[in-house]
Amino acid sequence: MTNVHFDPDLSDDERRRRLYAGDILVSSPRPAALALCALARELLDGALGGGDPRTAQHRLSVPEFAAIMAELKPRFIHHPRAKELLQQLLGEFGCDPEQTYFDVPRLRSSTSDGYLTTGIAYAWHPHRDTWYSAPACQLNWWMPVYELAHDNAMAFHPRYWNVAVANDSRVYDYAEWNRSFRFAAAQHTKEDPRPLPRATEAVELEPQVRLLPPVGGMIQFSAAQLHSSVPNTSGVTRYSIDFRTVHRGDAEAFAGAPNADAACSGTTMGDYLRATDLAHLPDETIAAYERRAVPGAAILG
Repeated sequence: MTNVHFDPDLSDDERRRRLYAGDILVSSPRPAALALCALARELLDGALGGGDPRTAQHRLSVPEFAAIMAELKPRFIHHPRAKELLQQLLGEFGCDPEQTYFDVPRLRSSTSDGYLTTGIAYAWHPHRDTWYSAPACQLNWWMPVYELAHDNAMAFHPRYWNVAVANDSRVYDYAEWNRSFRFAAAQHTKEDPRPLPRATEAVELEPQVRLLPPVGGMIQFSAAQLHSSVPNTSGVTRYSIDFRTVHRGDAEAFAGAPNADAACSGTTMGDYLRATDLAHLPDETIAAYERRAVPGAAILG
């Protein structure tokens, strides 16, 4: 059962319980989120040579656009302000900084009308992040950098919450992805042969939920939530920022959303940084997830 809550007044523990149970939370813009969007806009303006970054796809060839994004996106990740603002943002949401670990914020692009749908601007088919070695306690945070429209948003497919979808996630190993495929995205401007798990049965896209928060407004959802990119027919590129968090206590208790169908190997647990000092999770916690066959867990009681 998936419920959508707008600006809910929840404790950090209750927020995580709701998300692990399949709910989706939408929040109004917070100061740090707006500052992170402003940073992304500043970098986009500089990289794309003037003009509206959303219409750069009409001024540049596909290889030019892909090359610029390939340089810009890591620059955003490693910008000294990006992690600082993310730490501030987590505080604004009431997350326990000692228990909350995040991965780096990423700038995403979804171009319009089939301009570029592979590699650096991948148009996501229906998927769960748990198919990509995410732990069951991972929570996703997503916000638009510019105004959204119904035809360039993200879609959720709630009928599949905790309902198995046949998929080929067994082919995916996170360590192998990092060794062989992670840094090749910009090379793929026509087809994308990388092993990106997908459904092997027809997925019913309706009913679906499209949420349109304002710039800096946040959508939070479980890594087990089935979601996809809406085919962008808006005429402009959609830019968004996302990052992920795990709660150390939940991770060590193997708590989180139920695993309906993930069969991948490896774990992303080594990517997360503590909100206080950017320390990684303990080696033994990461190793425990490496040993688990699939990233499944029981919902917190």
